[in-house]
Amino acid sequence: MGADKKTNENIRQQFLRYLKLQRGLSPNTLSAYEHDVEKLLTFLAGENLHVLDVQLSDLQRFAAGLHDVGIGPRSQCRILSGVRAFYRFLVLDDYLDQDPTELLESPVLGEHLPEFLTPAEVDRLKDSIDLSKPEGHRNRAIIEVLFSCGLRVSELVNLKLSQIFRKEQFVRILGKGSKERLVPVSEMAFHEIDLYMPWRNSLKIKPGEEDYLFLNRRGAHLTRTMILIMLKQQADEAGIQKTISPHTLRHSFATALLEGGADLRVIQALLGHESIGTTEIYTHLSDTTLREAVLEHHPRNLKWEK
Repeated sequence: MGADKKTNENIRQQFLRYLKLQRGLSPNTLSAYEHDVEKLLTFLAGENLHVLDVQLSDLQRFAAGLHDVGIGPRSQCRILSGVRAFYRFLVLDDYLDQDPTELLESPVLGEHLPEFLTPAEVDRLKDSIDLSKPEGHRNRAIIEVLFSCGLRVSELVNLKLSQIFRKEQFVRILGKGSKERLVPVSEMAFHEIDLYMPWRNSLKIKPGEEDYLFLNRRGAHLTRTMILIMLKQQADEAGIQKTISPHTLRHSFATALLEGGADLRVIQALLGHESIGTTEIYTHLSDTTLREAVLEHHPRNLKWEK
């Protein structure tokens, strides 16, 4: 390669082009990788280093600098993950023979167990919605679809009518990395969608938005922020003290399945996770549930009762 093709900026552009064209990443994921690499390049500029000359010790100083400026451990891990992906690309594309990030360690994270709602709390959330408002049935349908299907909020706002197969009772979801998966839909979710559809069909839908399931009053598809605001408002109305987000309902979906006896691999497939390790984050069971499971099902307890 010519020297002009090996500038830090040119290499960065090649990496982003690779992510977009060959990996097929979503705009949000692509933007996250871009920001991660920009942080690295800013550091290297201050050190007067080229990306192809970087050693493990340089990357360790970069990682230490993230901590020094107050970036939290979880965000540090995400940034370093982006940097690793960048250097894997450099090896793959023959810029480098060896990956300097191979021995780069990430900060140790404590176990993070996100909030989840019980089915009864989900019902309280839905029941708190004022159905006299035009978008009332829409918001009930949104909550039920999130809880019944475990969708990411990005998947929900982009859900289209053409992805719904009512007779077969599933939806076709285009997840991260443009990977498709089929997710069963409950009768309850279909019922809530049916109640919402008359209002949707009465809207003046903007050109190009006709296929989106969930629309706002102006006939355009919803944004992630709109969903977040709605859920927080309804949590207040329902008197639910937990921190609520669309992700809370996704976690609630996984937890309900696990408590119902579903296999972890099944939950992994339904959530669209590449790694079973990621799925394990969603499988928090309360100490009470675990204790009850042992008392009710362990043979030693069964024999003792007899």
